[in-house]
Amino acid sequence: MPWKRRISFALAIVAAAGGAVAVASSAASAPDDGFSAVPPPAPVPVTSHDRVYTADQTSNTVTVIDPPANKVLGTIALGAQRLSNTLNPQYLDDENVHGLAYSPNRQRLGVVSIGSNTVDIIDTTTNQVLSHTDVGRASHEGSFTRDGREFWVADRGRDTVTIVDALHGGVIENLPVGTGPSKVVMSPDGRTAYVNHIALPEITVVDVASRRITGHITGLGDVFSSDLAISPDGRELWVPHKRAGKTSVVDLVHHRVQAVLTTGPDTNHPNFAGDFAYLTVGGLDETLVYRRSPGSPKLVATVHDTGHAPHGIWPSGDGSRMYVGMEKSDSVDVIDTRTQRVVSSFGVGQEPQALVYVPNAAPGGGAPNLGTQGLGQQGHDVAATLPDGSDGTTLDPATGRRLEVTVRPIAGLDSIGLQARGLAPNTTYTASSVDSHGARTTLVSFRTDAMGNAPQVLAFAVFTGRSVALSTGATGAVQAAMDDTGGCCCC
Repeated sequence: MPWKRRISFALAIVAAAGGAVAVASSAASAPDDGFSAVPPPAPVPVTSHDRVYTADQTSNTVTVIDPPANKVLGTIALGAQRLSNTLNPQYLDDENVHGLAYSPNRQRLGVVSIGSNTVDIIDTTTNQVLSHTDVGRASHEGSFTRDGREFWVADRGRDTVTIVDALHGGVIENLPVGTGPSKVVMSPDGRTAYVNHIALPEITVVDVASRRITGHITGLGDVFSSDLAISPDGRELWVPHKRAGKTSVVDLVHHRVQAVLTTGPDTNHPNFAGDFAYLTVGGLDETLVYRRSPGSPKLVATVHDTGHAPHGIWPSGDGSRMYVGMEKSDSVDVIDTRTQRVVSSFGVGQEPQALVYVPNAAPGGGAPNLGTQGLGQQGHDVAATLPDGSDGTTLDPATGRRLEVTVRPIAGLDSIGLQARGLAPNTTYTASSVDSHGARTTLVSFRTDAMGNAPQVLAFAVFTGRSVALSTGATGAVQAAMDDTGGCCCC
């Protein structure tokens, strides 16, 4: 029987000045359109049996967190810290641990590693790997089927979704879905899979039982979409466009784009609490809160994150908290959804990407088989200067920072990550560390793309400088422009 009413989490109403609005309970009539919506899951109070997980792509770990205490319990090491053993041709473990999803029974975690093209299924009670499966090129994000027997993962470097046997490991089938699939999400009733792309402005719709494509939702706000999320009632998809700074809101009742929002540079992951949608905006260090509505959603709050580059996001089981991973600060912010403010922040593994909150993941409350790899080695941003001498770290409210430099320790060296926005297009630059006396040491030369951007430039050295300065021209080999479609590993 189709549901005729939309039910949200029972959360407190807060009156707030200046337009800050908190999550509220509501029940609004839905049209009799034949759409089989399902009720959102019943609220689950936060307990010590819950777990928060982050996928940390530089330390190649999964961080395990106790949410009532907001305490890190340890990490699950799936590979060596970046540059430790990963250049060894005999290296056998995971690299660039990136994607996360959990099974409907909340006892299995699916972990996707982009660099090694692998999926690991982890038992959440023992924190041990149950199976390890080689999947398609540049596998990114996936989801379990409703029965928990399969894990579907999008292969960005191919045109396939790889279907993994989640019980025993191994590939069941490679399903062609179109160029550059980026993520798979399942409808709440488990009947339909939705796939976004990094090279197509559309959503591919797949019938899960038959594994057949049943349609395409076109007209998205940009061709590149890294992440997406489906609302708990199954009525909407929120599809961020990281490069364009936009988000497409898709009406799944009528299979059409309902709105295209301008959300900001490096718009990343969406998620939901009650009638509200949350979006991380990495280039502005903000999490945006929108009230869902039949027309264009309304921005009701802007949360200023404590770290840099918010990325993965997930609500607690009762919707009272929103957990946000800080990619460039190696930390997690906790947002109180009643006040829309950060109430806690703590360090995790290195370069957290996806994040999930799993109610009752550890029914016994234990945390066995955990280590400390990647902990206590948080990245930090340093001052950066553009070729004309201006401060590259000045935050523009529309375009973000023109030059961000993140330094983190790894394996006896430092990883120096640069992200440039709005520089001269198709131009070569050299980044140098600058010491306290103004002396420069070359780190890396790189080239911007046609938009003047360089989403990710990596250098590895012992960093002893006080800041980083850009100059035009090259010193030695030039790192080619790496756009998000060509292999950006932190998207």
